[in-house]
Formats: sequence, structure tokens, C-alpha cells
Amino acid sequence: MKKNRLGQSDLYVSAMGLGCMSLGTDETHAAAIIHEALELGINFLDTADLYDEGRNEEIIGNAVRHRRADIILATKVGNRRIPGKEGWSWDPSKAYIKSAVKESLRRLQTDYIDLYQLHGGTIQDPIDETIEAFEELKQEGLIRYYGISSIRPNVIREYVKRSAIISVMSQYSILDRRPEEEILPLLAEHGISLIARGPLAGGILTEQGRSRTGKAYLDYETGELPGLQEHLQQSTGSRTLTQTALHYPLAHPAVAAIIPGASSLAQLQLNIAAAAASPLSPQELEAVRRVSKPNRYTVHL
Repeated sequence: MKKNRLGQSDLYVSAMGLGCMSLGTDETHAAAIIHEALELGINFLDTADLYDEGRNEEIIGNAVRHRRADIILATKVGNRRIPGKEGWSWDPSKAYIKSAVKESLRRLQTDYIDLYQLHGGTIQDPIDETIEAFEELKQEGLIRYYGISSIRPNVIREYVKRSAIISVMSQYSILDRRPEEEILPLLAEHGISLIARGPLAGGILTEQGRSRTGKAYLDYETGELPGLQEHLQQSTGSRTLTQTALHYPLAHPAVAAIIPGASSLAQLQLNIAAAAASPLSPQELEAVRRVSKPNRYTVHL
């Protein structure tokens, strides 16, 4: 599988990574998906300390502990669970980040994290303190690089301006084209990569998703999606809907990787096969843009 440079770092990630949130908590099942992904050319795994209360990191750590040098491992921090309480609270403080990284390292069974990402963020955060935490972790050798996972343009702009992030993870798909207007040009200008999550829009942009009707998605009204799916199929000829969906984000030069999830081996294999198709042609890209909506951000906080 093709590998792309992540930002201006020395990390080269497979064009399709594995978003691990949907692996589940059955370790045998999850490990089989991870091992198959690695065998089929994926080298980029993305998780978060929040997923399944840390269990996701533990499962990944067990699955890759003998292949650590072959993998680009990414996780996230900032959502703090309080023992005995439901849910979590947002904590981008330096003290919490430097404490939480040790727990992620323990669960992942590794001495370092390749890409440590802030899992959210607001413009009211102590941004300089947060950046200082990541920079100290780099100096200490506990992380190699850092980035941010966010859909908030104002927050992303602050980190681009004030920090050494190499990547921004954000939702980006044919159905969610919000990054195109503000985020992607900014990242391209500064040599920062986008990691596109949700390229299949929760399964809507798959062959199986063509049977889903009556659901709204962002700017798409109830009942619009079946027609859009049909138009996309017609616009790209012999391509499957999944092929078109996975290759659409990758067509932008600032996108280093897409990270669809997989809850089964069959789903993983279908995604990898689709990602192996040739890139979309300029004509196909234009056709996709004509039938989809250029979404706009409505919240800039």
C-alpha cells in the first residue's frame, strides 16, 4: 500500500490506516482484524485513551507488541474520566497530559508514541500550556510528534500558528466537505497533513449503505441520500461507491491518510480492496463535486 509522509515529519503512513474505535472489546476478534490489517499493508493504527475506557489501547498493545517497529501508532488525550462518575470531562492541562501519557504507554506496551493528538479543544483552553506539555514529551522521548483531532477552524488555526503540530485529524468525506474551504488550504500552506476520519460517513457511502433511507446527514435532508448515492455511482462509472468514497479525500494533496474503522475482517478486507483502486481522475473528482454539497462550518468556536 502506498505510504505518505505525515506533515514534515519522518513518519510515513499507509494511505489507509485503521481507525480502531470500532474494534470492540473481544480481544481475539479485535486482534484478528489488527493482524490482517498489518498483513495487507496497513502500518498506521489510530486509537484514543477514551475508547472503551482504555481497553482499546490495551488490546492494540497486546496485538502489536512483537511488531512495534513496523507500526506508526497514534493515540489521543484530553478527555479525562473521573473514577466513580459517568462520562468524562475535558482537561487539556499540562499536568493531566503528562500524567495520561504514562497510562497510554503502559496500556500500549511501548516506550514511545509516534503521534500523540489532542482529542478536541476549544479556543478557551490554555493553549500555550497544552503545547508546552507536548513539547516536553517530545524532549523526553515519550512521543515522536504531536497533532490535534478537531473540527473547529478557530482552534486549528491557533495550533497551526503557535505549535509544531504535524497533523490535524478531522472528519472529511464526500458528505462532509467542510475542510475544503478553510482547513485544507491552511494545512497545505504550512506543510501539515490532514488525517481524514469518517471517509465512509458512517457506512452511508458503501454498497451496504445504499439501502439506508430516511436518515439525514449534516446538510443532507431526510430522503436525499439515496438519490445522491445513485448519482455518485453514475458519475464514476465502474467504480464501487466505497472506492469513490475512500479515494475522494485522498485526492487532496494535504491529506496523508484516511482512517476508516472496521468491526469485522470482511469489512476491513472490502475497505483495503477499495483503497487499492486507482486514484480518482480529475474528471471523476469534478463529477463528485457537482453532485455533492460544499458544506460550510456553522460553529467556529
